[in-house]
Amino acid sequence: MIWIRNGRVVDPVTGTDRVMDVLLDGAVIRATGEGLAAEGARELDASGLVVAPGLMDAHVHFRDPGFTYKEDILTGAAAAARGGFTTVVCMANTSPVVDNPETLAYIQKKGESAPIHVLQAAAVTRGLKGRELVDMEELAALGAAGFTDDGIPLMDERLIVEAMERARALGLPLAFHEEDPALMREPGVHLGEAAEKIGYGGAARAAEDVMVARDCMLALHTGASVCIQHISSKNSVELVRLAKKLGADVHAEATPHHFTLTEEAVLKYGTMARMNPPLRTEEDRQAIIGGIKDGTIDMIVTDHAPHSAEEKARPMSAAPSGITGLETSLGLGLLSLVEPGHIGLMDLMRLMSKAPAEFYRMIPGGVTPGSPADLVIFGEKERWTVESFASKASNSPFLGWTLPGRVHYTICAGKIVYEG
Repeated sequence: MIWIRNGRVVDPVTGTDRVMDVLLDGAVIRATGEGLAAEGARELDASGLVVAPGLMDAHVHFRDPGFTYKEDILTGAAAAARGGFTTVVCMANTSPVVDNPETLAYIQKKGESAPIHVLQAAAVTRGLKGRELVDMEELAALGAAGFTDDGIPLMDERLIVEAMERARALGLPLAFHEEDPALMREPGVHLGEAAEKIGYGGAARAAEDVMVARDCMLALHTGASVCIQHISSKNSVELVRLAKKLGADVHAEATPHHFTLTEEAVLKYGTMARMNPPLRTEEDRQAIIGGIKDGTIDMIVTDHAPHSAEEKARPMSAAPSGITGLETSLGLGLLSLVEPGHIGLMDLMRLMSKAPAEFYRMIPGGVTPGSPADLVIFGEKERWTVESFASKASNSPFLGWTLPGRVHYTICAGKIVYEG
């Protein structure tokens, strides 16, 4: 048993925000309230700290199988635990691709030994080639959390409509990577001033916007539940806002790097700031924050994308896109959203736990008796410096930054899986 004393419980499921004790008994919460006690329980003094539901990241790349020199399920899970996450959804662009029962079963089996809950999305198309749908019904029956070809856009509208109709029948969501290759001179950097300064082709907003417009309307047409992944364009935010107004079951993700940094980061951090979709302008960043504030954007995700130091040391045109993000996400949410007053702490916890769980058809865990003992305990204003990572990778522009939100404990299924 674990007895958490005097913590500020911030629970977006019940709307609770008050100081109380929380008593864990095995994998569930036994009791909450004031003056609790349990003989023989491990006592955690959470005075001055926040106790919240364990965070959920609905968009990570653990690179397993196939690219385990970058990350694997266990190191990715360790990074997640250090960042306060108790549940993640892995993307399907592994090698082999998660388009078959064997690969899905491998990840699920290995995930059972991870310290957190590791869910796996299946691919939409076989081999991520965009030509033939996977057996969605079979993969759903085997426990796939949803479907995505993340990393590669789907270009065949007939195939997309069929995927949406089948996913809707299964009651599962789809997530889309929105970048039209025809509108990208070179990926990873916004087609703007920074790209011009470094002599790089860049990717226009339109590459994202045209795809978002298409898929929002197809979601409206089919009734499918669709997520626009890692939104980066001010126009795309407005398109999602319109789709919601029209009644489409459309959702959107935002990453901490997209609401914290702009294209100028490329000039300072080089390939560490190369992203797909790219960091854009201050106007785009503010539009993303506006979308978070008004509910257009439902989820904060990391798009945790670990790469080796050797890969990121390549020239901009040859380096892979993405950053490792699990260990800095909470801190950046506090730094860029809560501390400037854009949203409150309760809103941040909703964006990082309740909303992603609901999108992936899970019952979100609160801090209430009978709920899963999946919790994060952190100091909201307590500063810490990004100096190292539990991830195998350290490809991050945030190395050396000082962030709020030091994680003291991550508890998953009643076990302390991170203590710092």
